[in-house]
Amino acid sequence: MEVIQQYRAYRPRPLKGEERGKVKIVYGGLTWKHERLIQGALENAGYKAEPLPEIKRADLDIGKELIDTGACCPTTFTAGNLARFLKEKSEREGREGVKEGYVFVTIGACGPCRFGQYHESYERVLENLDFKDFRMFLLDLLQMEQNEGGLEITMPLTFGLVYSMFLGDLMTDMEYAIRPYEVIPGETDKVLKESIELIYDRLKNRPSRGKKWGSLLWHVTTPYFVKVLKEVRELWDKVEVDRLRVKPRVKITGEFWLQTHEGDGNYNIKRWLEQEGAEVIPPPIAVWMDYLIYLSLWKMEESREFVEKFWLKKAVIKLLLNLYHFTYNRLRKALNNIPNTLPPQEELRSLAKPYFHHFLAGGEGYMLIGKALYAHLNKHAHMICELSPYGCMPNTMSIGAMQAVLGKYPDLLYAPIEIKGDAEVHALSRCQMILTEAKKRAQREFEEALERTGLSVEDIRNYEDERPELRKATYKVPHYGYAGTSANYVMHVAKLMGRV
Repeated sequence: MEVIQQYRAYRPRPLKGEERGKVKIVYGGLTWKHERLIQGALENAGYKAEPLPEIKRADLDIGKELIDTGACCPTTFTAGNLARFLKEKSEREGREGVKEGYVFVTIGACGPCRFGQYHESYERVLENLDFKDFRMFLLDLLQMEQNEGGLEITMPLTFGLVYSMFLGDLMTDMEYAIRPYEVIPGETDKVLKESIELIYDRLKNRPSRGKKWGSLLWHVTTPYFVKVLKEVRELWDKVEVDRLRVKPRVKITGEFWLQTHEGDGNYNIKRWLEQEGAEVIPPPIAVWMDYLIYLSLWKMEESREFVEKFWLKKAVIKLLLNLYHFTYNRLRKALNNIPNTLPPQEELRSLAKPYFHHFLAGGEGYMLIGKALYAHLNKHAHMICELSPYGCMPNTMSIGAMQAVLGKYPDLLYAPIEIKGDAEVHALSRCQMILTEAKKRAQREFEEALERTGLSVEDIRNYEDERPELRKATYKVPHYGYAGTSANYVMHVAKLMGRV
């Protein structure tokens, strides 16, 4: 007689309270800087933690063997990365040691893309590697799949993760703003590592103020992290830069994982752009959280007649947004405002409104269009490089809408790159074509600034000899209406010299 085996959904064994401090939480998907700082926040909460290893090209092939062939490349890369982690750990610590000694925590949510199903692909990895007993937990934005026991989202941990995100973003902005102009090659990377280790240590050892109101009050009002960043600034002060190098500024937008990632998963495109002579403007993760909060506010406003205590709830969300921006800007100020500001969500929505409704969620929503127009119209970038996974439906909608944008703004340099993981030459050559025009624009701007001010490069070099602080990485150059750093720098020096 044929026996039919019923399908049973994956259910992880619970992580018990007494296992906390013994079992390592494994996670990934962000930059190494964010992941190191998250490790500090988790260890402060009493957990052991370890990020997944750096993504490699081989992870794509491993992932393709284990999960659905139609999965997008962020899912396939992560699945392969998880599989490689499990295999390598098993070789060193044995399968039982891995099953009992580690748990994998991943995020997910519902929506129009497959983001809410990523964890099911990772379940296929466990199934195909005979690791069904390995524990994987889903963090659905604000709720852990196991909401009691060994995994617990407390207020100190939540604030630790938020600060990890903010501080990781700020360090990433510093890195990409400075490395293209560093005088001594490799100095930016060296100082960056020292900075991250310093912040990691302070996150891990930050004081405890209880689990609720005391913790809330301390994290909102404390100067603790500002003091840490002032120490970090002293490290960056020693990096000498040459801002007379003419470079096009390239704004990165696109799908969350691809735009955030730094490595083989997106053809290492940020480093590649730098090698091609560009300055990259990376996307902060804080923008994504800002977007989610605004989206909930606008949805509530849309249905206000059905919302109890609407004005009170709106006031609470507004207060939350003000605190969010106040904290981010206070941290930026500690670094002399070198990191970029968060783009205003109301303006992004307004810019994208003729082309994309703000309630169409998924992907980057209206932000893909809004950020491109914001950077172009305010002259913050010469070019937009947008990264989408192969077959990503929400991003495909936004890219389609961008065609209407380009019809109205034909001078917007836009390079939409579809990342498949195995078509690197095609993607980079497409980007290179647009970058060539961006380089010409940056050069024209620089020459125009010299002509307007009547200065020569030699004049500026001589002035720098008298004012060596101008060549510090932490010296802030204001925006004078040019997209390029070098053109704005010429205008700034001219102003200091009384020439404009």
